[in-house]
Amino acid sequence: MGVIHKMSEPIPTAVTADRTQKMMTVTWNDGHLSVYPFTLLRAGCPCASCRGGHENMRPDPDPGVFDVILPESPAVHLTRVEGAGNYGIIIQWEDGHHHGIYNWHYLRALCPCPQCRQGA
Repeated sequence: MGVIHKMSEPIPTAVTADRTQKMMTVTWNDGHLSVYPFTLLRAGCPCASCRGGHENMRPDPDPGVFDVILPESPAVHLTRVEGAGNYGIIIQWEDGHHHGIYNWHYLRALCPCPQCRQGA
């Protein structure tokens, strides 16, 4: 059975990754535009391993991910983005990591723009 979205919960209408700028852009159905540095996406990986175990799995990212500075490495080079059903995306990184499913709620909560951070 598929995931049912609340009508008030935004969903993407477009997802693009620019490997030159190292940014992923998501256009949401409510008109919002989110631009994610690859380093933020990797720091905010929602998999159990990156979040420190299943007991730390929460629907929203840890606020500390916005302050993490990751060095240039294969860990922050995005190689592929693929859909995860109709509820999220999976990002594959150059170091082989590809375990986190960024569901739409989590991805929107990870938006680094001032408007979204002010409401956090």
